[in-house]
Amino acid sequence: MERWNYVIRNAKLSSGVIVDIAVQDSRIEAIGPRLAEIGQEEIDAQGQLVTVPLVDAHIHLDTTLTVPHRATNHSGTLLEGIQRWSEIKPNITVQDVKNRAREAILWEVAHGTLQIRSHVDICDERLTALHALRELKDEMASVVDLQLVAFPQEGVLCYPHGKELLETALHEGADIVGGIPHYEWTREDGISQLEYLFELAHREGRLIDVHCDETDDPESRFVETMARLTKIHRWEGRVSASHTTAMHSYNPAYGFKLRRILRESGMAIIANPLTNIVLQGRFDDFPKRRGMAPIKELDASYVPVALGCDCIMDPWYPLGSGNLLQAAWMALHLGHMTGTEEIDRVFRMATINGQRVFNPAQPDDLGTQRSADLVIWDATSPAEALRLLPVPRTVMRHGQIIAQSQPSHHQVYYQGQALTVDFRPRSAQ
Repeated sequence: MERWNYVIRNAKLSSGVIVDIAVQDSRIEAIGPRLAEIGQEEIDAQGQLVTVPLVDAHIHLDTTLTVPHRATNHSGTLLEGIQRWSEIKPNITVQDVKNRAREAILWEVAHGTLQIRSHVDICDERLTALHALRELKDEMASVVDLQLVAFPQEGVLCYPHGKELLETALHEGADIVGGIPHYEWTREDGISQLEYLFELAHREGRLIDVHCDETDDPESRFVETMARLTKIHRWEGRVSASHTTAMHSYNPAYGFKLRRILRESGMAIIANPLTNIVLQGRFDDFPKRRGMAPIKELDASYVPVALGCDCIMDPWYPLGSGNLLQAAWMALHLGHMTGTEEIDRVFRMATINGQRVFNPAQPDDLGTQRSADLVIWDATSPAEALRLLPVPRTVMRHGQIIAQSQPSHHQVYYQGQALTVDFRPRSAQ
């Protein structure tokens, strides 16, 4: 009888079906009910949810874990965050960036994230953060896939030697072309920046991920230019617009038109609800805008939406633990996506949609001959995972267990008895 390296018994798929999953070396070899083959090691999932890993499609690992010891954003605004980081940046070292980023990556892996796209500030003649994260990418390859975006935090045309720095960054370790058109001094310069970025990406054969329209200004509409350039350069499936918070302030007629354009362009939108809910609306009286791209409407229009943590304890967001489920939890609230099917769609944004952004050639869901990268949750469904925000029981990468935890145990003492509480309705058990 065949012996696999691992057999995961009684695993519940997102569809609700209970299966066994056989893993050999680094791949999934079989999925089905009650597999006859045995494993050298067997894991009983006990009917808990098993899925592909989370994908953090947008974070800044170079700035992470700098608060509260190095900076505090007193106004809570995006612009003060940029100012505070500019004060920290001249003093960072390669080892400093690696130490902070390594810790944040371990937090993310423990939470079930195995693919991370990090934007790296390249408005620094030394490119210190980029060199640090390029080294860390190799050092941590056994536990995480890391993509690095060359991100011109302080602009391209309005920053000295901006173009030269961006191109140098691509030749010294950055994987993806980044940008920030709304930071340029004029709209015309913002469009010129995007035209340059697309020409550069096309010349270098790179993906594109741009901080786009991260403002409350409804007149900031660079995302439509990105869609046009995607079609002109035939770069469909390789372009992402991150944040796009101005989209939340567009009038309904323009929003309807824009979603059609985005769908036809094949672009993806990456929302960062945890950070943008606190950065946006700072200049509003009442009502205050929510400050997140309209993910429900985008998803309904078949525009791919992925999610990012964006920040962990840095000048823009002082909280966070590297748990992408927190971002998804916030997204479903801000997006009014609390219907049963909608909650499942949000979970897909954190997993399958993120995979498509990270690597368009990846298979979508769990299946045979796919790399054995999977998560056993302490939850029975995507909805329960988003309700409880559990730490995964087991995280597997390339067929090896790289993270484990014990389910939390809670007791309440009532009428002389110690009653176990697991935050699941007993009527549903």
